[in-house]
Amino acid sequence: MRGLRIALAAALVVLVVATVLLAVAVLAPGGKGPGPEVLATDQTLSFPIAQDVADLDPAQMSSPADVDVLANVFSGLYRFDQKLQEVPDLAIGPPTISTNGLTYTFRLRHDAKFSNGDPITADDILFSWNRAAAKQGDYAGLFQPIAGYQAVADGRTTKLSGLVKVDAYTFTSTLTKPAGYWYTVVGLWPFWVVDRKVIATAGDNVWFTKPETLIGSGPFRMTARSAGQSLDFEPVPAWFGGRTGSITHVHVDVLADQTAQIAKYESGVYSLIGYAGQGLSPAAAVRYTSDPSLRSQLQLIAAGLTFWAGFNLKTGAFAGIDAGRAGRHAFSAAIDRSALVAAVCNQGTACVAATGGLISKGLVGYLGDGADSNTKFDAAAAKAEYLAWDPKGTKAKGLTYTYDTNPFNKAVCANLIGQWQKNLGVAVKCVEVDRKTYFDTRNGNCSYPLFRQSWRADYDHPQDWFDYLFVTGASSGGSCYSNPALDKSVAAADAKPLAGAAADYKSAGELLVRDTVFGGLIYGVQQYLSHPYVKGVGGNALYDFPWTGARIVRH
Repeated sequence: MRGLRIALAAALVVLVVATVLLAVAVLAPGGKGPGPEVLATDQTLSFPIAQDVADLDPAQMSSPADVDVLANVFSGLYRFDQKLQEVPDLAIGPPTISTNGLTYTFRLRHDAKFSNGDPITADDILFSWNRAAAKQGDYAGLFQPIAGYQAVADGRTTKLSGLVKVDAYTFTSTLTKPAGYWYTVVGLWPFWVVDRKVIATAGDNVWFTKPETLIGSGPFRMTARSAGQSLDFEPVPAWFGGRTGSITHVHVDVLADQTAQIAKYESGVYSLIGYAGQGLSPAAAVRYTSDPSLRSQLQLIAAGLTFWAGFNLKTGAFAGIDAGRAGRHAFSAAIDRSALVAAVCNQGTACVAATGGLISKGLVGYLGDGADSNTKFDAAAAKAEYLAWDPKGTKAKGLTYTYDTNPFNKAVCANLIGQWQKNLGVAVKCVEVDRKTYFDTRNGNCSYPLFRQSWRADYDHPQDWFDYLFVTGASSGGSCYSNPALDKSVAAADAKPLAGAAADYKSAGELLVRDTVFGGLIYGVQQYLSHPYVKGVGGNALYDFPWTGARIVRH
């Protein structure tokens, strides 16, 4: 028996050696498979952005470009991984939540430091959150669930009463009511930590304007900036989070000319195009899609963006959930989304047909392809439904579709009014309004009977859509829709952790479809163009992948 074991062992050794030799042969030059990844000597990641970052202070940031670039410089309690899952960053695990759902206890790692070496403690988190709430930037309202927010927003105090330090690395945040979505919210940029010591010495309104005082806790730090021209970054030495990856230098050009962007990309100056929400010119997008030799360089990722035709349910032709339903459905069903996509989406490189409900593809709450029955194109049925609803043509007489000034919005309107004329026999007029007037009138007064609407998600949670757009009294929807059933579903969902809220949010999304509150048009697409030797770049429905995962292989 012992001899048999020895023989079997010897045979196993021969098999292992043969396997290793085969693997080497496959990976070696001339083998059948790719060789091992060898990094290039120059690990510079370079890309363009059309407009310079507007704000480098987390308390004031509002544009996707600001967030995508500075997410590599700052960090908070949590961050979102490539699959949009929330994972700890400065925090040790998820918070402990009290039984009543109001008090969150956060514990910080003890080794976290800013890029200048200053330790990060609970005092820094409380300072950062109080400061961001008091600054009243565009996203300060994210702090609203915390007790004492209104007093800070009104300027009566500078400290949120709901924030309490427990010890150097522990603090609690008490909310005014249960908000299951709030755990997702604390991973966003207004909650990033800033260095109170640096701000005290450099100045609260200028510390972020100079590379030497733009201090964060992320894996990269800014080394140079020429406003309106370029930004440069390098890894933070001995970053507390571990490896900063292979990239040793990041160079960002501010370059609006998309033709020049492509020329520099194709000459090898740029590693990629697409970071910070940058898009491709229509001609370039089509060329990289249609040419088989180039197609592998282009990634098309579902973006958290939905466009729809909004209906006014308060006044005008489409008013009333029941009274205007048939008219709204007829106008939506008369739109051939494939024709719209062909007209405005550059062969599907910029957008795709929206058939799965309000929340866009790639995000929690998406109902599924074809789930929105209002987007099923049937010209004959739509016309019959319209004529039954408006037999004398009085309801739709003089109907206008209003949008804010933008070439894309103009192209969408031109396509829609053409389809409504052809498929319904209804003449609709396009009305273009300057951006400020448009939003003030649409959101404040629900004055437009038929209008352009869109929403770009800030975080992967359905609450970000319903609460701001369609619950009674929502400030951004423009439709003045009010349905107690939807309010009840959303309120119940908002109070629960996401895992337990999915059914309620799904019911709310389906109710919007049943009530034909909106006419879904298209979902956005983010384009990423990168050379074959640039690895680990791209993004998900909301954010670019961090620079720590990028690398340049030898080419």
